[in-house]
Amino acid sequence: MKIDEQLQAGDLKKGIDRFWDLSGEKINLINKEYDTTQGSPVFTVNGKYSVRGWTEWTEGFRYGSEVLQFDATGEEKFLQSAKAQTVARMAFHVGHFGVHDHGFNNVSTYGNLLRLMNEGRIGENEWERNFYEVALKVSGAVQADRWTAIKDGGYIYSFNGPHSLFVDTIRSVRALMVSHLLGHALMGENDKKISLLERGIWHCFNTARYSVYYGEGRDQYDQWGRTAHESIFNINDKNYRCPNSQQGFSGFTTWTRGLAWAMTGFAEQLETLPLFTDDELNAFGGRKTVEEIFLKAARATCDFYIDHSSLDGVPYWDTGAPNLHKLGDYAAKLSDPYNDFEPIDSSAAAIGAQGLLRLGRYLSEGGDTQNGNRYYQAGLTVVKTLLQEPYLSVDPAHQGLLLHTIYHHPNGWDHTPEGAKIPAGESCMWGDYHIREVVLYLQRLIENRPYYRYTGSVRSSH
Repeated sequence: MKIDEQLQAGDLKKGIDRFWDLSGEKINLINKEYDTTQGSPVFTVNGKYSVRGWTEWTEGFRYGSEVLQFDATGEEKFLQSAKAQTVARMAFHVGHFGVHDHGFNNVSTYGNLLRLMNEGRIGENEWERNFYEVALKVSGAVQADRWTAIKDGGYIYSFNGPHSLFVDTIRSVRALMVSHLLGHALMGENDKKISLLERGIWHCFNTARYSVYYGEGRDQYDQWGRTAHESIFNINDKNYRCPNSQQGFSGFTTWTRGLAWAMTGFAEQLETLPLFTDDELNAFGGRKTVEEIFLKAARATCDFYIDHSSLDGVPYWDTGAPNLHKLGDYAAKLSDPYNDFEPIDSSAAAIGAQGLLRLGRYLSEGGDTQNGNRYYQAGLTVVKTLLQEPYLSVDPAHQGLLLHTIYHHPNGWDHTPEGAKIPAGESCMWGDYHIREVVLYLQRLIENRPYYRYTGSVRSSH
C-alpha cells in the first residue's frame, strides 16, 4: 500500500460526520426490518441482513454498534435500544461455554456500556454498574474455561475443539483481561482459584509463537508477519502439529481477516500492559519480556499487512488466493472489489486499521516516532479509503454500512451478484461494527476526548 504521509486525522472530520449520519440510518433500518426471531444477523444478501448458522458470534456487534453510535453522536435512542437489547438478549452469550467469542459479544456490549458509565457519559447507577460488572466477570471466566494445556502454558481453544487454536481469539482474550482487572478469577475443582491474567497471557504468547510467522525458517513458507488461521495440536502429547485454515485458502497462506485480528489484538494487549503490576508479569519473564513478545507480533503482522494490501490499503481475502496472480501486482494498484478473480475483504481493513493506529501511537509514545508515524499514517490511509465509495454504503435501502466484505469464501457462503464472478457489494456485522469502532477511535482523538480502549470498562484504567 501507499501510505499517505501528509494525511492528518482532522482531515477526515467531514467524512466522519457523514459516516455517522449513514451509520444511524443503517441501524434504524435494521431495527425496523430485521426479524430477530431468526437468529443473529451475520451478513447481507442483496442488501438485507441474513443468518448463517455456525455460532452466534455476531449479536454483540449489533447492539455494540448502537452503543458506539450513541458515543459518537449523543443520540439517546441508540443508547436506550442497546441497553434494552443487551438485557433481553445477551445473557446467553455471557454463559456460552461453546464458543471462543466472548471478547466479541460481551466486551462490545456490557463492556462499552460500563466504559460510558466510567466516563460519565451515562448516569451512575449502582445496580446497573453491578449488572455490567458481573456479566463481564463471568464472561471472562467462562471464556477461560475453554483451556488446552500444552508444554508451555496453554491456549483458549476454538469451537473446533481442544486441538485448535484460532488466531481470531487474540481479540477475544480481552474478556479475560477485563474480568481479571475487575478482581475476578476462574474457580476450578476443590475451589482452586485460576488466574485469568495467567491464562490470558499464555494464550497471547502461544498465539504469537504458533499463529504468527517471523521469517525464521519454521516451514518453507515462513515470512515476516504471515499468519495461520488455525494451529493444530496433539492434545495427547501436547505438541504442536501443523498450521491449518478454516476460512482462508490454506494453512500456508494468509487469510487477511485473521491477520487483522492479530494486528489489533496484539496492539491492544500492548496498551493493556501498564495496568498490570510488575509482580503479576514476573511470572512470564517480566514486563520487558512480555512487551517484546507482543510488540514483535504486532509489528510483524502490521508490516505484512502494509506489504500485501492494495495501494489504497484494502486487502484481498487471502494473500495466497489461487487466482490472485491474475490481477498482476495488486499491491501496486488500487483495490478492485468488482474484479473477476478474487474478492476483497474490507472487514479485514476495518479491523486492521485499528491495529495500525494503536501500534503507531504506542511506539510514538515510547519514543520510536519514526516507526510509530509509519504505522499511524498507514492506519489513517486505510480509514480514508473506507470512508469513501465504493466501500461506504450510501444506498438508503441497503442495511449494511461497509461494503465488499467476505465471511467464508471457501464454503461459498458469500453472495455473488447476478452477472458477477465473485462476491461483492455486501456487508457483515463485524465489518460494520469495526468500521464504527475505528472511526470512533479517531473521532475521540480529533475531539481530544478520553482515549478509546476496551479497558475503559475498568475504573482503575482512568
